[in-house]
Amino acid sequence: DNATVIGLVKRIDAKMVVVGPEAPLVDGLVDELAVECPQVKAFGPSKAAAELEASKAFTKDFLQEHNIPTAKYRNFTDVAEALVYVESLDDDDRQVVKASGLAAGKGVLLPTNKEETIAAVKEIMSDKAFGAAGDTCVIESFMTGPEASCLAFCDGKTAVLMPAAQDHKRALDNDEGLNTGGMGAYSPAPCVTPDLQKEIEAMCIKTVQKMAERGTPYVGCLYAGMMLTPNGPSMLEYNCRFGDPETQVVLPLLESDLYEVMTACCDGNLESVDVRFKENTSAATVVCAAKGYPEAYPKGMSINGLDDANAVENVKVYHAGTKLDDSVTRCSGGRVLAVTGMGSNLKTALQSAYQGLEKLDFIGDNNESLMHHRTDIAKGAIGKKLRIGILGSTRGTALIPVIEACACGKLNAEIVAVVSNKSDAPILDKGRALGVTVTTKFISSKGLSRAQYDAECTATLLGAGAELVLLVGYMRILSKPFTDFWAGRCINVHPSLLPKHAGGMDLAVHQAVIDAGEEETGCTIHQVTEAVDGGPIVIQKKVKVEQGETAESLKAKVQPLEGTAFIEAVEMFCRGEVISYADAGVSIDAGNELVDLIKPACKATIRAGCDADLGGFGGLFDLAAAGYDSSNTVLIGATDGVGTKLRIAQKYGKHDFVGIDLVAMCVNDLIVAGGEPLFFLDYYATGHLEVNEAAAVVKGIAEGCRQAGCGLIGGETAEMPSMYAPGDYDLAGFSVGAVHRDRILPKNVSAGDVLLGLPSSGIHSNGFSLVRRLLDKENLEYTSPCPWDSSAGTVGDSLLTPTKIYVKGCLPLLKEGFLNGLAHITGGGLLENLPRSLPDGVGADITGHPALPSVFKWMQTASGLDDHEMLRTFNCGIGMVLIVKKESVDATKELLQNSGEEVVYDLGVLVDGSGVNMKSQLA
Repeated sequence: DNATVIGLVKRIDAKMVVVGPEAPLVDGLVDELAVECPQVKAFGPSKAAAELEASKAFTKDFLQEHNIPTAKYRNFTDVAEALVYVESLDDDDRQVVKASGLAAGKGVLLPTNKEETIAAVKEIMSDKAFGAAGDTCVIESFMTGPEASCLAFCDGKTAVLMPAAQDHKRALDNDEGLNTGGMGAYSPAPCVTPDLQKEIEAMCIKTVQKMAERGTPYVGCLYAGMMLTPNGPSMLEYNCRFGDPETQVVLPLLESDLYEVMTACCDGNLESVDVRFKENTSAATVVCAAKGYPEAYPKGMSINGLDDANAVENVKVYHAGTKLDDSVTRCSGGRVLAVTGMGSNLKTALQSAYQGLEKLDFIGDNNESLMHHRTDIAKGAIGKKLRIGILGSTRGTALIPVIEACACGKLNAEIVAVVSNKSDAPILDKGRALGVTVTTKFISSKGLSRAQYDAECTATLLGAGAELVLLVGYMRILSKPFTDFWAGRCINVHPSLLPKHAGGMDLAVHQAVIDAGEEETGCTIHQVTEAVDGGPIVIQKKVKVEQGETAESLKAKVQPLEGTAFIEAVEMFCRGEVISYADAGVSIDAGNELVDLIKPACKATIRAGCDADLGGFGGLFDLAAAGYDSSNTVLIGATDGVGTKLRIAQKYGKHDFVGIDLVAMCVNDLIVAGGEPLFFLDYYATGHLEVNEAAAVVKGIAEGCRQAGCGLIGGETAEMPSMYAPGDYDLAGFSVGAVHRDRILPKNVSAGDVLLGLPSSGIHSNGFSLVRRLLDKENLEYTSPCPWDSSAGTVGDSLLTPTKIYVKGCLPLLKEGFLNGLAHITGGGLLENLPRSLPDGVGADITGHPALPSVFKWMQTASGLDDHEMLRTFNCGIGMVLIVKKESVDATKELLQNSGEEVVYDLGVLVDGSGVNMKSQLA
């Protein structure tokens, strides 16, 4: 009760109370909170404002008083009067009968004839099927059309509408079975076009304003149940709260901070907040119910697969009828869970939701499955009709077959807008004849530039929800902004077989065909681009040109083909056959922009032998120009990636250094063989090309090449929407080096040689799968302060320290012949990598391994690994091992210091034997 809630608010010092159910709102909880806890914000309407849900009779009177569209109705408190009214109606005048008060969502009856309507009135008013809720009965005309759930944030002065949702009330597939509280929902609802969204929002704003005028300001969430009738949207009813399961698909689309929005509602300044929803994103939820619901159903079943379902990408499992029983989650209600999936469109959102649902089950005492769900959520929306917008200036004769094909169902499409630049164009009459739900509009071009006029047309088309635009006798040249915006989604019919006679119009085109002595002509449907009549051809229809033809006779033969051609083109679009590369998720322009952004960085890697110029089919390298005699030169190739270190860069949003890692992993392997890195190529693969992100990566690659002294001569950027999740990318690198035949390493390695160690810059690029596990174990985020090095900033900053490149330190030693071998300490650590550079019968005694750097000390403590496993997993502070003769040690150290290597460790010696023997401990 209210007292219990208020007691809880005081006990936990709550700052805000969000009232979900309607009962406490109608009982005045918000009013009592204002008295008992005036400092606490209450998101929800007062008792007086909640009358919009508490009394359907009040709401119907309110709507009628303020001219908000709703069905024709009568309110009754006397059953006899109600029955007389029903008897007076025509037999085919179908009605809906409602209990006016709160009836837990069950007080609406849908009789199909007069006899059933009489029975429904008696059930509510005489039999008291819904108790006192039926003391007043509302009888209203039955409306047809799709329903939509439209939720709005309200602050007592205005309202902001959320994306519309649609739900499924029936228990079984194909909308069969009993009514339920809701078996699934999806948002945004495709049936609510941008124009309808604005119209419905205006109704909600008017409702809030009129409620304020009567002294009952409405604060909280206003749920408008809408019927999208052939005459426009009409209000079915109001709820004073978030709906279930609509909330599970609407709120995940909210990009703004929910608490900030609700605070603004409570403070009466909603207009000061930018209420934003995610673009190009859909959500779908599927309810998991106990078998038998909404009739008798079992309880207490254990719920299997919750963790697995929540682990599915873009999936969230919401609980309703669940309880925790000794760490086992069990069913405690009819509707138990709602599995919500997110995606870039409704289809992918549904796929995610059902993928999560497949992981779940309710298991009874006899190990039987007792879970029920619908398998057809949003089925109708997925197969929705294609929305077509028309631009025309003339009679629009070619539109008639398209209209007929839509009407008879041959085309799974509907015309939603007809726009003309001529106020008296007959094509507008064809639009008006389609009904009030079709936007039919003359737009004057007076005083507007071409681009401005086209922007007006685009706004009208988008407002009507157009997805494909047909130009039917449109006598205007379109601007580049228009053709770019509608690229791949705008088609035109031209009365010739393009590319012949492009640019002409009407009879002039047919006369040109005759004058050219052509034997056939026809019409062409083509995609519209900036080049007039120059877009890709979609379909062509042909006719013979007979002797004695005139321009008029040819037009009479060609024009009937235009409608047929349009129909076939629309069918192709519905099948996805008329589609651009960009529509498939691949942006050629973005790829070109990336090349332009990275060219300067690549130019900076120019060295003798290459020009590092991008954009060609292959990169060239001249060995002779680099100082190598091809007859005495061996080429070395190396390839590698960055591994799961990329995950950190992607999650942390820092992409500048992973390119250096990529180069380092390749060129460090090259110099181990004694080679000088000459050139490098990269491979960048992603689902969606984010130009600035990719540019940061490639600039890092260029910086790595600069440090290694090799040229970045080319690469591949692959955009593959179906292969990678949003925000993901992968890298691969390929490097080629050269070595004189007599300087290939290792050589002359033997017992007695000295091991020198060069320090690593950190973890480098190996072991990150374990690192990420350890961070999870220690509850650390990448944005957390770095626990092993306070000077490093955050965990992410420290871990993304790039791999050290050892080329410039080691190349002088290779040229002087001081090195007998090298070992790059990567995956497998010192214990696995050093033996790769040793001949049989030779082992290593490590007598001077340095103390573990702080990052590795933390990893060892967090993981519990002993020294042996640490040395097999991480580089532990040594990134490169040099094998030199004893007499060359001092000269080697001097050259290293001259190259900038300030620290060189005396790591140990080679001995007779095998393997790596640790004679010193990791401190």
